[in-house]
Amino acid sequence: MTAPLTSADAELARLEGAVAAMATNLVELDENPDRKELGAAALTGVTATAWANASDALGRLWQGHRQLSEVIAQARALRDRWRLSDNDRAEYAHQVLGSSITLSTSTVPLAQRGLLGAGQVSTTCSPAELLAAMEASFGTAVDVVTRAGDRWRRLLPAAADAAAALAHARRAGAGGPLLDEADRLLDGFTGSLSSDPLGADPAVVDRVRALIDRADAERTSATELRAWLEQRLRDARTLTAEIDAARQSAEAAARAAAGRFPEHRIAGVRADDPHTDLTAIEALAAAGQWHLISPRLSVWTRQSRDLLAALRQAAARNSGLLAERNELRGRLDAYRAKALRRGLGEDPGLTPLAETARAALFEAPCDLDRGRAAVNAYQDALSERIAAREAR
Repeated sequence: MTAPLTSADAELARLEGAVAAMATNLVELDENPDRKELGAAALTGVTATAWANASDALGRLWQGHRQLSEVIAQARALRDRWRLSDNDRAEYAHQVLGSSITLSTSTVPLAQRGLLGAGQVSTTCSPAELLAAMEASFGTAVDVVTRAGDRWRRLLPAAADAAAALAHARRAGAGGPLLDEADRLLDGFTGSLSSDPLGADPAVVDRVRALIDRADAERTSATELRAWLEQRLRDARTLTAEIDAARQSAEAAARAAAGRFPEHRIAGVRADDPHTDLTAIEALAAAGQWHLISPRLSVWTRQSRDLLAALRQAAARNSGLLAERNELRGRLDAYRAKALRRGLGEDPGLTPLAETARAALFEAPCDLDRGRAAVNAYQDALSERIAAREAR
């Protein structure tokens, strides 16, 4: 019996050390904040299932610890006797090395018993086998507690950061369906994280942040668009002022030319008042409908620039009529003064030409083409008279 006792003594020492370490670890696990949180929370989903298995494992751990402690205490008491009989040695070896621990006892239904069959069946194992099973149970419990705690520590701050980013985006002026969707996802994720940390999808936080970033980008884009359109509206008001000034100049030039030249030679510009459409566009801006403004403002700007160019062209054309008539009158006066200096003021060949030119330039309406032709004819005739005199 020396060999069995030696093996039993070594195993007893191992079991005693294991039970001492086990007690420390079980107490630490029992006091773990994450385990307490799991025990207190109303769990759902994946975490509820995992924690049910872990709780069952914890129950088996404490039961196994008690059973191991009892067997070890009994074995130690037996081993420490002054003298051991052969029966004592056998019992000691059985307690330490054999299937000395009853895990469960179940009743065999009468219908399943034979004549000599037992009414109850027990499941037993050795301390070493129980210890190995407890190692697996401990690993199961620790795994669930650790994973749940890790999820809470990582994802709760991430959710809080996302909530802060969402609030900041709203304060900054962002909004709309993107942030509404982010709010909905974050609420669902936060609720899931509280009751089912193992089932909460970390990718939801990334989706929430992506939605916030998109909303913020749209807000920035909208702000830039608004600033750009506000500048374009200011430019549009400047353009209307230029149109008003050009219209006044064109009308003044038209009045000055009216009756003095044939009607078909006087330029006129008829167009819708640009103020009306611009007022409607500014009403859209006041209502915050910035996305509707750009296309309408582009059309308005193009039409208004065309109108401004037409008004300026009309003013230039009508002013040009008077300028050309005055220039022809000035040329005629200069040529007549030249004729007087050369003693040709009463020349019978030149006088009718001068009178024809004067009549053409001073009649109303004035035919500038006829007046120019008459002035040119007088100039040519005067040049010929002067040349003929000088040739004598």
